Amino acid sequence: MKSLLLAGAMMVTAGTCASAQSGYWVVGNSATGKCEIVTSNPVINAQVGGNIWFGTGPYQSNDDAKRARSTIPQCPVVPEPPAGAPDEQKQE
Repeated sequence: MKSLLLAGAMMVTAGTCASAQSGYWVVGNSATGKCEIVTSNPVINAQVGGNIWFGTGPYQSNDDAKRARSTIPQCPVVPEPPAGAPDEQKQE
């Protein structure tokens, strides 16, 4: 009985860890001076010569990450295209 409970607890722990790895993160890239949205857990490495100097998350959706990015004071404002604007305009 104890081994069955232990196996169940290990499965729950493994499932929790696996689900914690999915999502969206907002990271500050000091090389580009921008905040980016990434889909993997960032490694903060600015103190050892890297470019990533902060990271927040995980967020459930890309829209949640965009909202969070807009509230971080270190992130420059990213203009959103108008809702009805076409992606490309044909030039003839």
